[in-house]
Amino acid sequence: MRVILASKSPARLIVLRRAGLDPEVIVSGFDEEQIQDQHPTRLASRLATAKGETVLPSLKGDFVLIACDSVLEHEGVAHGKPGSPEAAIARWTRMRGKSGLLHTGHYLAVRRGDDFTASTRVGTTRVSFADLSDEEIAAYAATGEPQRVAGGFTIDGLGGAFVTSIEGDPYNVVGLSLPLVRQMVTDAGIAWHHLWKPAT
Repeated sequence: MRVILASKSPARLIVLRRAGLDPEVIVSGFDEEQIQDQHPTRLASRLATAKGETVLPSLKGDFVLIACDSVLEHEGVAHGKPGSPEAAIARWTRMRGKSGLLHTGHYLAVRRGDDFTASTRVGTTRVSFADLSDEEIAAYAATGEPQRVAGGFTIDGLGGAFVTSIEGDPYNVVGLSLPLVRQMVTDAGIAWHHLWKPAT
């Protein structure tokens, strides 16, 4: 069974590989700016679905397709990638010493012969941030890391030192909830371990 990851995120690919899968990567190229939604969980769900459905028409044969998108909800507002050092600094200045909800939308499509199923679910993890100094925020923004990731932080990179606690699935914060994807795969009638890469 082909496993396809519709994402250019190295972190998501690493998560799946460490979980025993060997996915092909097909980047959707979907323009996230096409979808505007003020509701954070709905935005994450719609973005993940759009990315998956963009890749879907190019696929043939049997497959499991996974597409994800993450959104940080802070003070009731949805935040994606800051995109610039200035935006990252502004984001962290508001987030420091507080907490937010990291929502990751997961789209899963499975085709086996004439059978096709697709579903979208959202995983949510509460993340608490350290009370960083202005100097720390500026230094972090200068690395370029926060500009490139949803919410402006990572837990598996330089930003990991700035996260004081997590309530929920840590993989969800990395960008792909393994327990949630496993449940979605199981609900689609496939045993998770059947997707593991054969031992060599």
